[in-house]
Amino acid sequence: MSKLKQQFLAGPYLLWIAGFILLPVLMILYYAFTNADGMFTLEYIFAIGAETNRKAIGLSLKLGIICTIICLLLSYPLAMILSRIQFKNQGFVVFIFMLPMWMNFMLRILAWKLLLSKNGVVNTLLEGIGLPDISMINTPAAVVLGMVYDFLPFMLLPIYNSMTRIRRDWIEAAQDLGANSITIFFKIILPLTVSGIISGIVMVFVPSLTSFAISQVLGGGQVLLIGNVIEQDFMQGMQWNAGSGLSFVLMIFVIASMALVNLFDREDTAR
Repeated sequence: MSKLKQQFLAGPYLLWIAGFILLPVLMILYYAFTNADGMFTLEYIFAIGAETNRKAIGLSLKLGIICTIICLLLSYPLAMILSRIQFKNQGFVVFIFMLPMWMNFMLRILAWKLLLSKNGVVNTLLEGIGLPDISMINTPAAVVLGMVYDFLPFMLLPIYNSMTRIRRDWIEAAQDLGANSITIFFKIILPLTVSGIISGIVMVFVPSLTSFAISQVLGGGQVLLIGNVIEQDFMQGMQWNAGSGLSFVLMIFVIASMALVNLFDREDTAR
């Protein structure tokens, strides 16, 4: 009876999955492999090889990798510092870093647009101290900055969680056996945080690869990512087949990333 109750309580969730996850995915697959007449075709899958799409996905990969590397370089030492803080309200400090995520996504991006604009706060401060202004808005650098700002917590949390699981007595035992800080880091800390690093990389790389709102606002239409191409196909050109074909290609990246995470999670569990 209890098992039947559990299945009954899971019913609304299953309906939610079917209506808002499975059905949209099936629609994307249908439009990706058919033309306007409903006939099977691979034209829109291979459209990723077109010059515009190829440049867009190349730039998306480039900026996504840069964003992921910057987030990793910033998050790892920060997570190490946070995990070693010795006071009761350690979770509150982590909460402070997560607090900006409570603000609306578009508001955060628009705020950066005001900061980086030609007459924005950054250039005003530079002019105030006698330095020349910089033209950063509508550039790939502005897009990367916006991505790092938005996706940094997605890298920080998994790494922080993996570091909090490292017991202090393991470090003390290594020190008693004569291991120095470098050896402890590469032999104990880094291997035990690999799963957190991989999770963080996926959680940052996937949304940065598929992002279009950040590049649209901070790039001003001059930084064309694959997400912008897909958005234009769906919303402006009403080319659902073309947009679905490109979406399917990006879906492959997501699935491959999830498979990579599962692989490292299994290896970490086996240890």
